Amino acid sequence: QLQLVESGGGLVQPGGSLRLSCEVSRFTVNYLTIGWFRQAPGKEREAVSCIDTGHRTNYLDSVKGRFTVSRDNAKNTVYLQMNSLKPEDTATYYCAVAGWPCSSYTGAIGQGTQVTVSS
Repeated sequence: QLQLVESGGGLVQPGGSLRLSCEVSRFTVNYLTIGWFRQAPGKEREAVSCIDTGHRTNYLDSVKGRFTVSRDNAKNTVYLQMNSLKPEDTATYYCAVAGWPCSSYTGAIGQGTQVTVSS
């Protein structure tokens, strides 16, 4: 069964950076569209970014220019580079199998990694 495992979260000061990783196992990521989603306490889950099999990408408006999604098929991993982090980026971040443009996830989802942006 396909599994996704996120890593790379943590506590960072405003303006800092983190790189999240989503490692896919038991399936070849080459054939998957992967979405990054986040959920803050008391808020609904929202789609943050998406990358499809052709490396086409999209982003939530509030993260455009700050976040970059990429994939390394050789490592079966998708990344989310997050720069210029803001307190409002604080959330649990999940990667999941999705269909373009990743408005919602359609398949397996990871357990999440916590990102906290605070001084």
